[in-house]
Amino acid sequence: MSIDKDTARRVAHLARIRVEEDALPALAEEFNAILGFIEQLNEVDIEGVEPMTSVTPMPLKRRADVVTDGGQQDKILKNAPDAREGFFAVPKVVE
Repeated sequence: MSIDKDTARRVAHLARIRVEEDALPALAEEFNAILGFIEQLNEVDIEGVEPMTSVTPMPLKRRADVVTDGGQQDKILKNAPDAREGFFAVPKVVE
């Protein structure tokens, strides 16, 4: 797969990055280099290799899956500009 100037312009637009017109060819070349590295990674034989979450084997920390009310209502409402009866108060927007 090869990235041309128009595709680089579209990717920059989707990423909300302003790229000058004269910089688009260099950006397209960088994208092509990245895709080349990815193609090299696809050539690596990973048969029999287990996925890992870290370079050191250790179990993931897990918490109990318990439903709670959070216990932080006072802390959360303290930041609200207007709170009444334990809830956020907002202006009426519908008649």
